[in-house]
Amino acid sequence: MKKIKCLLLTVILFASLVFAQPALADRPKVSKNPDYITLTKELEQFLSAKTSQQQLEDYTPEQIDQKINELELQKYAFESGIDWGQCTNQTGQTIAIYGPEPNLDDDEYSETAALYFLPDGATTQDRWNCKGIYLPADVNAVALNPDRPGQEFVGDVVVKVPNGTNLVFKTNPDTGVIEFNQVGAKILPASDVNWYIPKVSQTIVEAHVATAPTKKG
Repeated sequence: MKKIKCLLLTVILFASLVFAQPALADRPKVSKNPDYITLTKELEQFLSAKTSQQQLEDYTPEQIDQKINELELQKYAFESGIDWGQCTNQTGQTIAIYGPEPNLDDDEYSETAALYFLPDGATTQDRWNCKGIYLPADVNAVALNPDRPGQEFVGDVVVKVPNGTNLVFKTNPDTGVIEFNQVGAKILPASDVNWYIPKVSQTIVEAHVATAPTKKG
């Protein structure tokens, strides 16, 4: 009986090594992720500024500390295996978002992105990387900030979503302006992003059928 039990345990152990090891071996290192590389460089810049007591443009010493905390949390999320961002749409209309190109391997880090459409009231699927949101030129928005006044701007921008973050977009019922929490998010002119930019009005975006994978229920 003991021999049979030992043999059975050996078979189970061998099977687990055969099927599990390749999955672990094939997972790309987080250090190869271009977003992680950029994040690490930005964190080093702020840590260096704090150590040398050097003032960074538009940042007070308190805001530098806050930024370091935010970046360290993002870095921790990366290193914990959360290499995807999430988007929630509470604007009352469909929005244009960016996600992985459908033909690329899920494990492959890529700087490219495909355009999708996220309906109102929906959140993108877990582990599906929502990389950014495109706001057309006729959209007014406010990037809310915990340590600074909200940044108001007109669209034709891409808001890049930090990994490990659920970026929620909602419409202010009093002003009609789209608001979102800017913590960790980067607002980039559309001309600075190497992704397909539709260059259409929000009315055209809203007319599109939803294509982004979303959470159920």
